[in-house]
Amino acid sequence: MGRTDPEGHGPVRYGPPLPDDGLPLLPELSEVLAAAAGRSAAEPVGGGTTLREAACGYWARRGLPADPGRVTAAPGAPALLLALTAALGGDVLVPRPCAAWWGPYARLLGRPAFHVATPAECGGVPDPYALLETVRRVRAEGGDPRLLVLSVADDPTATVAPPEALHEAVEAAAGEGLHLVSDETWRDTVHDPHTTVLFSPAEMLPDRVTVVGDLAGALLPPGWPAAVARFADGPGGAALHARVLDVLTALDARVAAPVAAAAEYALAEPEPVTARVATAVRTHAHLAAAVHGAVVGAGALARPPRAGRHLYADLGPLRTALVPHGVGDAQDLEDHLSARLGMPAPGGHRFGDDLGALRVRLSTAPLLGGTRQERALCLGSPAPWELPHVQRALTTLRSVFDDLRDDAQRREPPR
Repeated sequence: MGRTDPEGHGPVRYGPPLPDDGLPLLPELSEVLAAAAGRSAAEPVGGGTTLREAACGYWARRGLPADPGRVTAAPGAPALLLALTAALGGDVLVPRPCAAWWGPYARLLGRPAFHVATPAECGGVPDPYALLETVRRVRAEGGDPRLLVLSVADDPTATVAPPEALHEAVEAAAGEGLHLVSDETWRDTVHDPHTTVLFSPAEMLPDRVTVVGDLAGALLPPGWPAAVARFADGPGGAALHARVLDVLTALDARVAAPVAAAAEYALAEPEPVTARVATAVRTHAHLAAAVHGAVVGAGALARPPRAGRHLYADLGPLRTALVPHGVGDAQDLEDHLSARLGMPAPGGHRFGDDLGALRVRLSTAPLLGGTRQERALCLGSPAPWELPHVQRALTTLRSVFDDLRDDAQRREPPR
C-alpha cells in the first residue's frame, strides 16, 4: 500500500475528467457561442446578472428558489470548491469513493480530505455513523472538520442516494455543525425520473447547504468550463458568498464571455437543450444497463447505475483471473482494462478508494464510437444502442469480462 504513483499516473495532473456524453455538439449552442465571440468586455467575477438570473430560473424549476445576489458563477466547479474551502477554513470530509476532482483542491490548500464510508445502497453520501465517528476521531487528533462535500447523483458510483439515506447523513452533519456542499452536477442525468426520487440537501437543511453544479454534467461540453453555486439564505449564506467572491477575485476566475452566453442559453432550457439532454440520458441509460449486465454476469460486483454516463465496478471476485495478467491493485487494473477495452478505465484509487481494491469506473461515452461520423449516427438513430458499431463495442466489452469469468472459474480450487 506504500506504492507511489509512477510517471504518468499522478493523482492531480492525470486525474480522470468528467465523463462526456459522446454526442455531437448541439448546433444551437455553437451558434450562441459564435454570436458572442466578438465580445471584448470581460465577464464579471462571479458572473454577470443575466447568467445568475438564468441559474436562478434553472433552480426554481427544480424547487430550489434562489436570489441572483446569492448565486455565483465560475469557470468550472473545481474553482468554486477551491473558493468554498478557502472561505470556510478547517478540514474537509468526503465520501469514499468520491469524484476525482474533490480531493486535489483540498490538498492544494494544505487541508486533509478525510474519507468516510458510504451506506450499502448508494455512494455519494456518508454513512451517518461513520461520519460521526470520523468527526470524533479527527477532532480528538486536533483537527477541525468544517465542510462535508456530498453528491446525491454521484460520480463515480452512478447511484442516486435514497431520501432516507440522505436525510440521515444531513442530520448527522448538522448535529456536528458542518457546512455542506452539495455537488449536483449530475442531477439532470437520472436515468428514470419516474422511479428515482432525487432530493437536494438544500431542501432538508436550507441554511447550511451550498449547491454547486458544473454545467458539463448535462448542459455544456466539458471544453466550455462553467459552473454555478447557490448560497443559503440568511446571514451565514451572505457572508460565505462574499468570502467566496473574494477568493474568486484573487484568482481572477471568470467565465469566458462567449461561454457565459452559451451557459445562459443552456440554463434557460429551451426545447433544443431539453431534447438533447433527454436523448443523451436515454442513450446512456441503455448503455449503462448493458455494461452493468456484462460486469455482473462475469461475477464482478456493481450497484445498478441510476444516473450519469458511467458504472463503478468491483472486480475483487475476479482477482484470481487478474493476477496472471500482473494485476495486483487498482492502478494495475486501470492499465490492464484500458488496454483491453481500448478506452480509459480509471481505477478506484483516482476516486479516493483503496489502492489495493480492484475497483474501476467504466464510462459509456466511448461505446458510441470513435469518429464524428459514428457519433452523428447515434444522434440520428431512435435506438443508438442497436447500431452495428455500438453493438461491436459492447461485444468487445462483454468478451473481455467473459474471459475474466472463464479464467476465474478455471482457477477455482476443486470442491
